[in-house]
Amino acid sequence: MIKGIHHISMRCNDPEEFEKVKDFYLNVLGLTVKREWPGAVMIDTGGDSVLEINTGGENPRQAGIVRHYALAVDDVDGLVEKVKAAGYTVTREPTDIALPSDPPLPARIAFCVGPIGEEIEFFNEK
Repeated sequence: MIKGIHHISMRCNDPEEFEKVKDFYLNVLGLTVKREWPGAVMIDTGGDSVLEINTGGENPRQAGIVRHYALAVDDVDGLVEKVKAAGYTVTREPTDIALPSDPPLPARIAFCVGPIGEEIEFFNEK
């Protein structure tokens, strides 16, 4: 029985890129390390989910089919300002939306591009 998503894994091409990605998630977004070992880190995203960032291994990074992932956040606008201040690209400014689901899902969202091209959505469900 599935209980939820445990982790999302992202591969870096080299140790320099790995450090840049770690810096973004820890220092720009303010997340914390849950576990770390040589060439890899699991970053706590709250609840039972983590981002696994790694480098090395046999397979180089390749483009996949995942369009983006969303982080549940309290302050979309504040995170967007941090992302911009750190020099990263915001692809969608903070916007209030209502997903046309049944029932509708009101939220405030924004999108940015992370250090290795990952598309990240900041999602505040209202």
